[in-house]
Amino acid sequence: VQLVESGGGLVQAGSSLRLSCAASGRTFNNYVMGWFRQAPGKEREFVAAINRIGDITRYSGSVKGRFTISRDNDKNTAYLQMNSLKLEDTAVYYCEAANTFTDPTSEIAYGYWGRGTQVTVSS
Repeated sequence: VQLVESGGGLVQAGSSLRLSCAASGRTFNNYVMGWFRQAPGKEREFVAAINRIGDITRYSGSVKGRFTISRDNDKNTAYLQMNSLKLEDTAVYYCEAANTFTDPTSEIAYGYWGRGTQVTVSS
């Protein structure tokens, strides 16, 4: 499956962004979808994940309550709604796809990922 992220940009702290991840090449609803991010000088970290039919989600503690992951299987697209953005949310955000929901917070579970989209939060 091929994944293409979009929707990143430069925003002020406290504002919102919605990232999109368009999938192609394979049946989208066969995959668990996840969002990860990588800030400069840091390792890639888990942000959020959603199961195949969209009724189970997982979030990292740092974004829970502010970010919402969702998916539209008819449009082969996953989303990450980011509200109340903070300076520390600045990173490249990656969309990733996995075959199982066994451990969706671990990047080892994911076999596909996009090139990422930059999110920069300024004060």
